[in-house]
Amino acid sequence: MVEMDLKKRTKKFAHDCVKISMQFPNNKLGMHLQGQLIRCSTSVAANYRAACIAQSKKSFVSKLSIALEEVDESHFWLEFARDESVLSNTEQLHLLINESSELTAIFISSRKTAQKNANAKIINH
Repeated sequence: MVEMDLKKRTKKFAHDCVKISMQFPNNKLGMHLQGQLIRCSTSVAANYRAACIAQSKKSFVSKLSIALEEVDESHFWLEFARDESVLSNTEQLHLLINESSELTAIFISSRKTAQKNANAKIINH
């Protein structure tokens, strides 16, 4: 996937998570889920962007790892919201859970490739 496409995709994921979280009920659980989901989903996009301008492979892997942790946490909160039935219409939650799974797979693959390339560079020098 092209870097710019993934930047747009992670930003859209953040926007979509913010929008759905604004539909959560105005009670203690809803407000907690809203804050957690907004924090981690926006962090996915911010940390992926930071990875794209990393000054070294090590820095890239580190920032990508943070994005990976944040998308996994987003996945958790989306599932938790679904499990607690905080929304009557769960179709959008289902779509966001799928998107978080896809982003997780992309980040894992990218991190493995970057680590492999960094290790190959060390061996060749």
